[in-house]
Amino acid sequence: MPRNQEVIRQWQLLHALDASRHGVAIEAMARELGVTTRTIRRDLAALQEAGFPLYDVKDDEGRVRWRLESHALDELQTGFTLGELCALYLSRHLLESVAGTPFQRDLGVAFERLERAMSPRMRQFLDRLPTVLAAKPGPGVRGATATSDVVSRLLEATLHRRAATMRYHSVSSGAEKDYLVHPQRLAFAQGGLYLLAFVPAYGAVRTFAADRIRSVSLEKQTFTPGPDADSDAFANSLGVNTGPAEELEIRFEPRVAPYVRARVWHPSQQVRDEPDGGLRLSLTVCHDWALRSWILSWGPFAEVLSPAHLAADVAADLAQAGARYRAQP
Repeated sequence: MPRNQEVIRQWQLLHALDASRHGVAIEAMARELGVTTRTIRRDLAALQEAGFPLYDVKDDEGRVRWRLESHALDELQTGFTLGELCALYLSRHLLESVAGTPFQRDLGVAFERLERAMSPRMRQFLDRLPTVLAAKPGPGVRGATATSDVVSRLLEATLHRRAATMRYHSVSSGAEKDYLVHPQRLAFAQGGLYLLAFVPAYGAVRTFAADRIRSVSLEKQTFTPGPDADSDAFANSLGVNTGPAEELEIRFEPRVAPYVRARVWHPSQQVRDEPDGGLRLSLTVCHDWALRSWILSWGPFAEVLSPAHLAADVAADLAQAGARYRAQP
């Protein structure tokens, strides 16, 4: 724990120096971080040894202030400060959640350039931070991912409003089918890349998993986006689906109420506490499998109060699951 506290404190110190235009006095840094001036001097020495360009200057009143040379990595010509570049370097661990997407190669090249601009000791210091600031990637697409060629064509079709013909492998039918589509946008969600496109044959917007798109060819014809083209992707769903939204209400038992209350599950949610410690959660979302699986994940601690047809669907799912377990020897 002391080791972790030291790393975090030194990062806070580095950030404070980077944010100050005129430098910071050691005494002020000690008060801000709740440590002695001796500790701050030791931290400054450690950061200097790691390769961070720190230096002290005297102000007009003769007081010593410490400053950070923010243009130490000017060779990248990004316009970012040193602190911002360090934060970007650290974010590569968070961006691992998009591993496997067609953008992963470009992200890797960008981070390699950033690493080359840093000294080995500077990287060594920053690499200690992920031991106390970790990120767990969510579920990702298994197996094949969308090719760069497919994604490039989809992006071109979306940007230039060109119709496209694509061959798509449907999981439900197990077969491949050709679609004429009007691509509206690409969206990354739940570990996968998805295409939202208007399908003239259906007269509606459909969602396609990019990793199941086998080929794409652009047509000469263009299209005019519909009124919902700029709306948020999957705005009405807890998952990656589209559809009309309907208001629903779920009651959660006191045992899980604190966990439900602590999260924003959807922008439309409204929470109402109950006298026994439970709560009622109202959402306005589309009724899809993402919603039902989320409700089922709470087990016996959640009860759908309305609408009745959603309650019946969840009850049927629970009944089928119970029958499956009862059938086991």
